Amino acid sequence: MSDQRSAIVEGSIPRTLVSLALPLVVQNVVRVAQQVIDTLWIGRLSETAVAAVGLTIPVLGLLFALLVTPFVGTQILVSQRVGADDDAGARRMVVHGVALALVLGTLLGAVTAVGAPRIVRLVGAGPDVAPLAAVYLGTVALGLPLAGASDALEAGFVGQGDSRTSLWINVTTVAVNLVLDPILIFGAGPIPPLGVYGAALATVAGYGGGLCLALAFALGPRMRLTTRHLSFRADDARELLAVGAPITGRQMASQSVRVALVGVVAAAGGAAGLAAYTVGARVASVAVLPSQGLAQAAQSMVGQNVGAEQPDRARRTTRVGVALAAGLLAALGAVQWVAPGAVARLFVPDLSGDGFAFTVQYLTVLVYGYPAIGAVDLLLAGFNGAGRTQTSFVADLLKYWGVRLPVAALALPPTAAVSIFGVTLAPGLDLGMPVVFWAVTGSNVVAAIGVGAYYAHEVRGGLFAPEDADGDAEAAPATD
Repeated sequence: MSDQRSAIVEGSIPRTLVSLALPLVVQNVVRVAQQVIDTLWIGRLSETAVAAVGLTIPVLGLLFALLVTPFVGTQILVSQRVGADDDAGARRMVVHGVALALVLGTLLGAVTAVGAPRIVRLVGAGPDVAPLAAVYLGTVALGLPLAGASDALEAGFVGQGDSRTSLWINVTTVAVNLVLDPILIFGAGPIPPLGVYGAALATVAGYGGGLCLALAFALGPRMRLTTRHLSFRADDARELLAVGAPITGRQMASQSVRVALVGVVAAAGGAAGLAAYTVGARVASVAVLPSQGLAQAAQSMVGQNVGAEQPDRARRTTRVGVALAAGLLAALGAVQWVAPGAVARLFVPDLSGDGFAFTVQYLTVLVYGYPAIGAVDLLLAGFNGAGRTQTSFVADLLKYWGVRLPVAALALPPTAAVSIFGVTLAPGLDLGMPVVFWAVTGSNVVAAIGVGAYYAHEVRGGLFAPEDADGDAEAAPATD
């Protein structure tokens, strides 16, 4: 497992960080491409089929947020053990991560499959959409144990510094899905056309294909898992939960506010506002792919250097990552700022009228927060690599619930009130859609300033320093 260790704890930080991040960025691009192609195939069935699958997206996003615990916990703890030259402990942690993913995935999948008809009605499915949405959600939910176990193994590879294997696992998952999509949706030879049910089966088969390849790599020379690593240790399980659970909380905090903002936008901007918000969200999700890849890579590098008791390299890794991510997103933002209309039409060619005007405005405003997004992603990767995942949870809780949603609610008309998750947002000041746009960008900037200040404080207090005999971090001189 230590093939990459020497480069991570001794080699050039920028070169190693970029080499680890590139496969992860490509992996994220592959996932986005899969979603687009998947939608194209389903779109050939009917608009109702597209609506049914689209309705399940936030539900599946919530389910996968709950599966983040074993994924992130495995990556961080494996990286720290590899850095400390504890390869046996790293392999054992991978086994614990897979076991937790299987248990969580099975429970979530079973509950969701049984309750799928009721769940889709709760999220607003009409009588024409609900049956198809329930079939799709219930079928995909049964594949959650496969997806969770595959992700945990993938996290083990990324933790040890092998991001290329992670890429191949994801490419296999996507390839199996895309090959089976047209066959199972429309039928071929003895296989009858299965429609939306076939699309769901193709997705589950993709999870299974990815897991098979991940197991083959894990049992082979890339990880060398054996039966002696199957022992259960309560301390390892507790540590995995302690490190991974806050990231699940972080995902829940952000996902819930994103859902809430849709209600605010619908009340404040109508169909035109919703179109602009949707396009802006899609553009931003693509723009931040480099930042997300760098953050995952930095998380592993910081973890290995913390394990190797090299706090200075952990600090420098974070600093270099912040500079790279902020610079890359600033460059992408510059293109978006110069030609927001062209970017909008690239994603939605037929957009016009108020929807187009709002979209151009939103894309322009988003740009000012792009460097901040990159900085926050990498600063939090530094905290995560050190095992301080609670910081990520608190940061996103304050960013989304403390800044973004309250400011965006000012766009609501004085006569309107939106109820989200049982919380009623008081009528706003009727400030219009620009307030929502600036709420998103402003929350990103505020988060960057707050997390940056807290990071500087914690570094001075020995964030990455090894613990002394009493379990306290030894303060180390900060160089950044």
